[in-house]
Amino acid sequence: MLVHTNGYRLLTGRHSQPGQIYSVTVVTHNRQPILQAFPLGRLLVKELRLAHEQQRVSSLAWVIMPDHFHWLFTLQDSELSQVLCRVKSRSSLAINRARNSNGRLWQKGFYDTAIRTEDVRGAARYIVANPIRAGLAQKVGDYPLWDATWI
Repeated sequence: MLVHTNGYRLLTGRHSQPGQIYSVTVVTHNRQPILQAFPLGRLLVKELRLAHEQQRVSSLAWVIMPDHFHWLFTLQDSELSQVLCRVKSRSSLAINRARNSNGRLWQKGFYDTAIRTEDVRGAARYIVANPIRAGLAQKVGDYPLWDATWI
């Protein structure tokens, strides 16, 4: 099934501001549930952590779902699009290598929302509860591919 997206249009009017908290969603190509395989999800986690370790972002919460991921972070001295491009590119290479494939992993673009400081914990709770709403877990601790700074 071919899914047409307008992800490339998300770049129009996008503002990248260091120190801003962003909630970002990135979707797999054609919403394929590639990330339901735990080892492949962990390869993506490695790239999220690398962006944090390289001080491009300060990660606050994330969850890896079978066909997308949500990431809440404070942008450091980097461009939002560059951070996401790097994570998508590096995770594509690692996951395709692990799958012995070379196809497209991610849809073009990403969805981002600037979060006000007073809303950050609510946004984090919403993100880590995503597997519960999707019926993949009964409680947050039952799902293996998530993290939050407050836990």
